[in-house]
Amino acid sequence: MSITFEELKHAVASGSIDTVLVCMVDMQGRLMGKRYHGDFFVRYGYEETHACNYLLANDMEMQPVPGYTGTSWAHGYGDFLLKPDLSTLRCLPWLDASAMVICDVFDHQGKAVAHSPRQILQRQLQRLADRGMRACFASELEFYLFDETYQSLLAKKYSCPQTFGSYNQDYNILSTTQQESVMRPLRNGLHGAGITIECTKGEGGAGQGEINVYYADPLLMADHHTIIKHASKEIAAQHGKAVTYMAKWNHDLAGSSSHIHASLWSPEGRPLFYDNNFPHGMSKLMQQYLGGLLKYSRDITLFLAPYINSYKRFQTDTFAPTKIAWSHDNRTVGYRVCGEGSKAARVECRIGGADLNPYLAFAGLIAAGLAGIEEQLDLPGLFVGDAYRDPELPEIPKTLRNASDISSNSRWLHEVLGREIVDHYVHAARWEQSEFDRCVTDWELTRGFERG
Repeated sequence: MSITFEELKHAVASGSIDTVLVCMVDMQGRLMGKRYHGDFFVRYGYEETHACNYLLANDMEMQPVPGYTGTSWAHGYGDFLLKPDLSTLRCLPWLDASAMVICDVFDHQGKAVAHSPRQILQRQLQRLADRGMRACFASELEFYLFDETYQSLLAKKYSCPQTFGSYNQDYNILSTTQQESVMRPLRNGLHGAGITIECTKGEGGAGQGEINVYYADPLLMADHHTIIKHASKEIAAQHGKAVTYMAKWNHDLAGSSSHIHASLWSPEGRPLFYDNNFPHGMSKLMQQYLGGLLKYSRDITLFLAPYINSYKRFQTDTFAPTKIAWSHDNRTVGYRVCGEGSKAARVECRIGGADLNPYLAFAGLIAAGLAGIEEQLDLPGLFVGDAYRDPELPEIPKTLRNASDISSNSRWLHEVLGREIVDHYVHAARWEQSEFDRCVTDWELTRGFERG
């Protein structure tokens, strides 16, 4: 459950909590940090701690990547400050006597590190607040559950992983009952950590599932999203299983998405996307917001699909979009309008994969939506039909190379996020691309070793 700092003090004094995980979020959306003894944390550690600044300049393998302006070997890879956001304190029921707090990242002068994911989102939320608006976001998390451990999968180099499920289990209660040894502790553990879980369900692939979360302030939602991914891996491992959030772990099976639902509200709680005077109850503001998403989708695709593998998911007839269009309750388009004609009116972005960093994805979507409002964009007509087969619709970038080039050349993106931030994440993408380009894959060996 979420707890106050005073409640944490009492829990530490009573011995019910003896460990506090002090975490930051890295570029890949992972939790990095330290485990504090509870007594030390409540006495001293709650103010700040330190971590090497290479944590925001690493690749997936924790390899320090050359070429960043923020840190390098030439600058000695010094420290930055981690300041716990005590509003994020929570108990972790799946770990004995443990609590967790998420930190914001600062330099030694007390200035927020601009390229830290949490700071990027906070800047866009401030832009919303400056305009008298707030947002509500909810992200769905899809994943695959395997009937093996991470260690056994690594030992056989991920050859023929055994999914925990043997057929399409979309909404299937019988198949998902067999997975309750993991999913029930996950639901209950997250609920106990103060995260409002609506439900879990089966998805289209063998062993594939989804976690649905109640909407929240975008920063809180991004924190919840990150904790859910982390918790699911820990809880699965405790039960001899493994979870992956790869966008496309097997070309024959459905990819894993992270659909993001968004709406705007007044500070007093009035829904800004609903106005019964307009068709479908979509207010002018909602139309402009959605117009911004359509106009700038390609500019922000890098933040919705950050890896080589992310782009393997964009395939025809897979429920993953390939085209930039909007419609009402149509799962072939990039943007689906839900709750039309009601206070629950919202836009579902279907572009992002399960591998996205929620802070960056949310920030990109807010920036694009705000641009539509500020530019007072007209909303193109809704799409009706099969978007996969309409050659007139603009396409989502097909590769990481393409997406990173688009972001790098986007004057608009540099203006709304800052050149330092865009250059930082474009550099990360180009490093990812170069690392892949120099590798010889199993596909190449099978195709060309004898027959080539």
